[in-house]
Amino acid sequence: MEEPRETFSTSEGHGGEIVVETHVVESTESASHVHLACSRQHCAFPLDGDALCVWSTQDPSHQPLILRGHHRPVTAVAFGNAHPLLLCSASRDRVMMWNLGECREKMLDGQPPRGTVLHTLLGEVLCLRLSPDDRVAAVCAGERILMLDTELKQVCGLSGFSGFETSVWLWDGCSHLGPGASCRQREARVPRPGVLPFPLAQGVQFSQSRRALVELGRHRGPVTAAEFCPWQTHVIISASADRSFKVWDRRKGSLIHSSSVLTASSLLSLVLDPGSQQLVAGSADGQLWVFSLAEGHHYRCVTRVDLRKQRDTFSTRKLSSCPEDSRLPPTKEEVEETLPVLSLAPCECELNASCLWIGSSAGLFIFNLANFELEAVLHFKEFGSLSIQVAGSCAMMSRPCGRKAFCLLSALFGKKIALLEVDLAALLRSQPRPGMGARLSVLPSSGVLPTSPLYFGPIEETSAKLAPQKRSAARAIVKDQPLVFHSKVASSGYTAAPRVTMFSPKTNVQNDGKRPSKCKNSYRCKDYPLESPLPSKLSRQLAVSHDQAAVHCVQYSAGDGQRLACGLANHLSLVFSADLTGTPAVFSGHSGAVSTVCWSHDGRWLLSASQDGTLRVWSARRQELALCLGKDMFPRPVRSAQFYYLDAFILLSSGPEFQLLKCHISTGKDDVRRYKQKSRCTPVLKLPTTEAVEVTSLSAVNEFYSYLVLAAGRNRTLEVFDLNAGRSAALLAGVHSRPIHQICQNKGSSFATQHPQAYHLFATTATGDGVKLWDMRTLRCERRFEGHPNRCHPCGIAWSPCGRYVACGAEDRHLATATLDGKLQLFQVEGC
Repeated sequence: MEEPRETFSTSEGHGGEIVVETHVVESTESASHVHLACSRQHCAFPLDGDALCVWSTQDPSHQPLILRGHHRPVTAVAFGNAHPLLLCSASRDRVMMWNLGECREKMLDGQPPRGTVLHTLLGEVLCLRLSPDDRVAAVCAGERILMLDTELKQVCGLSGFSGFETSVWLWDGCSHLGPGASCRQREARVPRPGVLPFPLAQGVQFSQSRRALVELGRHRGPVTAAEFCPWQTHVIISASADRSFKVWDRRKGSLIHSSSVLTASSLLSLVLDPGSQQLVAGSADGQLWVFSLAEGHHYRCVTRVDLRKQRDTFSTRKLSSCPEDSRLPPTKEEVEETLPVLSLAPCECELNASCLWIGSSAGLFIFNLANFELEAVLHFKEFGSLSIQVAGSCAMMSRPCGRKAFCLLSALFGKKIALLEVDLAALLRSQPRPGMGARLSVLPSSGVLPTSPLYFGPIEETSAKLAPQKRSAARAIVKDQPLVFHSKVASSGYTAAPRVTMFSPKTNVQNDGKRPSKCKNSYRCKDYPLESPLPSKLSRQLAVSHDQAAVHCVQYSAGDGQRLACGLANHLSLVFSADLTGTPAVFSGHSGAVSTVCWSHDGRWLLSASQDGTLRVWSARRQELALCLGKDMFPRPVRSAQFYYLDAFILLSSGPEFQLLKCHISTGKDDVRRYKQKSRCTPVLKLPTTEAVEVTSLSAVNEFYSYLVLAAGRNRTLEVFDLNAGRSAALLAGVHSRPIHQICQNKGSSFATQHPQAYHLFATTATGDGVKLWDMRTLRCERRFEGHPNRCHPCGIAWSPCGRYVACGAEDRHLATATLDGKLQLFQVEGC
């Protein structure tokens, strides 16, 4: 056995130790397709075919433990989950159980270790698993799934026998079968004599005992993986080369669920996460399938992840963070390599999320179950001094502290077996992160800069200088001036209407001592009940038009939430009451489908953008047009538009840029030129995206002062702009698999109080790629929500006023507020 060797990262800038090769050994037979085992204290693998070698992960200098008892090559190894630590091994001739504590004591005393024979002649065993209490062993022999009782003992060790035994009695029993066992299973357990096809080694003794052997069922192909459910110990899940998985009840001996064919390649590995109650299956073609095992979810598929695409996206992010002169183009070999999912294991690291180890032939990956993305990648080829560059089988384990992890590898094209020690903290630090300058925050931490486009100037000084300017102008009227006709001309009064009394004060009103309110509303502002259940009862459904025009957008009025605006495909904008009763207010004037509607913060104005290339601002009270911006201002149709900075600006996107317009909106008109509006709009800033691609969605906070603007590009990028500095602050590539069609920020509500840190959350959605939840401070995807059908149409998303929920539309009309058939649906809480 070779001496331990140290391996350091060859990547520049990492500067720390990541991988240490503690053990390496070369066997006489290859173990490239054997299920290896790795626990918190030990790791085990077949050595020279029929022997077992156990290494200590706590003390590398500890003497290896060699276990002998098999006559055929060992094909599967598994550790137990209870104390004392057990090790189960299987070959074609027998399935054995080893107590590692007793075996090490016998080895120190100079005696050969002894094992327990559980069963014999089961065929080729590809996978072994022990139940959480170590009382039952799941043996995957060929297409069968067998349950073995591990409490009864048959001792295999040295005794006074000599010579060869040609025939022994092997006993099976049905005394431990459950009440749901079938008659076929009971008839198959009749005690019968068996003849071993090989001579017994010297000193092998079999004790005659009855043992429970239950066959749960069969797959249509060899069973490659099996796992016991941690939160339901009577449930076991198996995966097979027939490309499906099955869920069994081992107490009743019955099948609970059988999946359909998932992929074109065999399923190789399984793992169950107790926190999220999800099942993750890995296939030979590098696909990861995540299923929900929660009650009532009916084993629905949450998502499917292509490991190779995730690796390429991760590598692209890594290259973008490196200097241009150090970037190397990918070779043809790297592009064409496959990433079979050889093994899956829980990963306990410093990230605040459930993570998994993914073992593949090319390297190790840390996979985040919250956002279904890679957190770290470790390629074997990047560490040149490793003994194994391409793995055929692997097993991983993380210690509870989350600092160290161990990986046991067997070579694919050789006979070497190596144990790697991985420093998780150093590995995570070496991974690329989104490049940002200062820490981003939705809440402003400093005042507006004088050079910022949001700067209004010193208001007090301007007002103080107005009076002297007027006096100096009055003194200057001593010279002859050209004749000017002003717009307002004093009338002589001959054609004026007779004077009438417009207002007569009431003098007999009794004062009750209460202060009159300046703003009288027909609603009462109540606090939002944070602990109330979600609205699930359909209370009202309304068809908005006779021609079933599609509803493209909806938005409740800011502040009071008493009005609902919607934009239709028939060029109209409608405003309903919040309960969808009464006659809606109609705003007409667009010549194309209305794509965006937005309320002002004070609720006085309604903004609408259409595919006809115009943007209009309406008076919500008078139902008349206050401002119209035509095609001469925008090079391309406006895709997104909204009020910004507490209604001081209008923010919109047109083509590859977004514009900031300073607006003064008024419904008053000139007395002479009645066609001319008093509303004014001045362009303040135009910022193109970094890669000059079309902006598909735009978002900013208008409920309070904020400097940040989010823009999504056609090339699947997400860019953050800081308008206080007037530049781009961060750029994320490959955010979704398709272009983002909506960005939704948690903007808060006047009806609920949220923690200040909650305003940093925002969500993005893309057709066919679910919903992602992001943190503005780190620009990390914290959560990913999938499972709702959204393959063709861009379905919208919205935050709840309390900030605890995100609602999303679906193509099966679940959780929908506006639908393509021109109907509005209003949901409320059950019992209301």
